[in-house]
Parts: sequence; C-alpha cells; structure tokens
Amino acid sequence: MTNIQRHFGEATLRSVGAVDGHDRLMEVPPGWKSRQQGAATSVLLAASPLVEGATGRYFDDCNEAVVVTEPGDLSGGVAPYALDQNETDRLWDETARRCNQKME
Repeated sequence: MTNIQRHFGEATLRSVGAVDGHDRLMEVPPGWKSRQQGAATSVLLAASPLVEGATGRYFDDCNEAVVVTEPGDLSGGVAPYALDQNETDRLWDETARRCNQKME
C-alpha cells in the first residue's frame, strides 16, 4: 500500500482487493507488490552496471519487457507502438510544443 490509497473510498478498496474479510487494510494485498518490489526496476535501471547504456527499451519486474501484440492483454509487457521511434519523436515534439505554448 502507498499513500495514494488514502484517496480511495471503502468500496474502491474492497473492489481492488486491498482489504481483508473484516474490511481492514492489508499491508500487501495478494497479487500486489511491496514498496521495495515496486521500486526494484527503477532502482535497477538507475544504479546497476548490468543495464548500462540501456536506452529506448522497456523494463518490467527487473527484466526487459516482452512485446505484447494482443489488444487488451493486461499481463504486462510493452505494446509495439511504444517502441516505434517515429512515434516517440512525434510525441516528444508535440509535448515540447504544448509546454512551450503554456510558458509563453
């Protein structure tokens, strides 16, 4: 659990499996990650020489993410369009354009 759950109502907490049978918050509900597990991939990418120079790739659970081609597959991984350099460049340019508009 993180501080974001403080904004969830009881019904939402119940629907995401964050409370036990007595409506008590669980520290790490079944299927959820602990804070340490949730941070592990970011820490690996920020600090490990094992992934030095890794750029333009997606990681999930401390491994390079598999490409998911089935629409609606929520099992993890990365969609092919997220690896498309032309789309990446277009998104970067559009984001910069919008940020610059707000600053003017």
